[in-house]
Formats: sequence, C-alpha cells, structure tokens
Amino acid sequence: MRVLGVIPARYASTRLPGKPLADICGKTLIQRVYERAALSRTLDRLVVATDDERILEAVRAFGGECLMTSPGHPNGTCRVAEASKHDDAEVVINIQGDEPLLDPVMIDEAAGVLREDDEALSSTLCAPITDPDSLSDPNTVKVVTDLRGYALFFSRSPIPYRQVRTDIPLFQHIGIYGFRRDFLFTCADLAPTPLSEAESLEQLRILEHGFKMKVIVTRGKPGPSVDTPEDLERVRTVVAAAEKGSFEKG
Repeated sequence: MRVLGVIPARYASTRLPGKPLADICGKTLIQRVYERAALSRTLDRLVVATDDERILEAVRAFGGECLMTSPGHPNGTCRVAEASKHDDAEVVINIQGDEPLLDPVMIDEAAGVLREDDEALSSTLCAPITDPDSLSDPNTVKVVTDLRGYALFFSRSPIPYRQVRTDIPLFQHIGIYGFRRDFLFTCADLAPTPLSEAESLEQLRILEHGFKMKVIVTRGKPGPSVDTPEDLERVRTVVAAAEKGSFEKG
C-alpha cells in the first residue's frame, strides 16, 4: 500500500498571518512540521501543498517538496485532494501544518488503520484528556465513538455527559486524517452541513453525509499546535529547551 503525506500550508491566517513561515529557533514552522513528518516509517512521499509562492520557495530552500494549489480552496481537505490528483498512492494522510512538534508515529497509526480495517474509508486519532481545563476549552476538540471505534460525534463542548457515569473516558481529537484515495475526492466534494458549520469542524461533514471515520487512541505524544502568537511563543520555549538539552548531552 503506497502512502502519500500532504501538509496543507496556507499563508493567510486570521490570528497569525504568515504562520507557516514563522521562525521557531532558526527554522520556519513549516520546516519543523516537514522534518517531523519525514521521520514517519510509513510515508512513500511527502509534499507541502500551498497557495503562496513564499511558502513554495521556503520549502524548496530546505530541500522539501512543495506543490502550488488553488488559492480558492475552502478547506485543507480540498487542498490535499488537489495535491493528490497526480499521485497514485492508495492512502493519503492529511498532516496539519501547524504541528511543529508532531509525533511521526501518529502518521503511521493513521495509515495503519486503513491497512488493517477494510471497512474504514477514513481515519483519525484521539488521546485521553488529562487536563481538566481542556474539557471547557473550545480549542480542544472532543470525540466519542461507537463500540467498534467509529466516530459518533466531534464537538468543541464536553462530551459525553458524565454526571451519571464518571468512569467513561474522555478523549480529545488529534487532527491528523487518513483517506483512501477515492474517498478523499468524495470528501472534497461534500457540501457543508449544519453541524459542521455550527461546530466549525470540517470532519463532521463526513458523518453528516452518512460516511464513517475510524478513530484510534494514539500511542504518540500530542504536541501543542500553533494558532496564535501565544502558541508560537510557547512552542519556541519548548523547542529551545529541547535543543539546548540535546546539545548539552552531545
């Protein structure tokens, strides 16, 4: 099974314009993401899909592969689909471009689901919620599944309700997606749906249109994403500390 990894990278950002080119201790955010993703043992090819020449030049400057895509795409799935059109990979992994501390095992897991479950058309990951503050944080997306591990719902609100059963585990969604090739193009054409717009969660389109998404609990360690200037400073601190420790050990 051939696996293609695509990192959608858009220059415009409401909260952090030019985010993919933001400096993180001497490397751009997109380079950090690319280098982490390249450590995956599953990917046969890895590309950045962008709508901006500045990102294209930056990726090629550090030796990465980058494709120009339409600036008119409404979401990352559509951009990933365009970047995949001329590749014959059976599985495509949508890797978020704002995860500079990405654990590459998560890419392997998302692809592995589709390799092991013939019924799964798409896949994603989750992790136990350990921080109580995350329950009420709308930036932490929650997910619940059926008994076979297929997603029932994603929400920015706490789910499930636990006052009666406090032993039910709570999971946060990890935004990495695996798609079988044909289903990726189907997803890119799905019309917006009421719940996806209400929650501002693109993946709900899949469920609302009657398709399934398999969810597994990751063995990896979720890292902080970069959505705001505060997130960027937080990640810079983490990376600086990690690289200083690595230098001192070396």
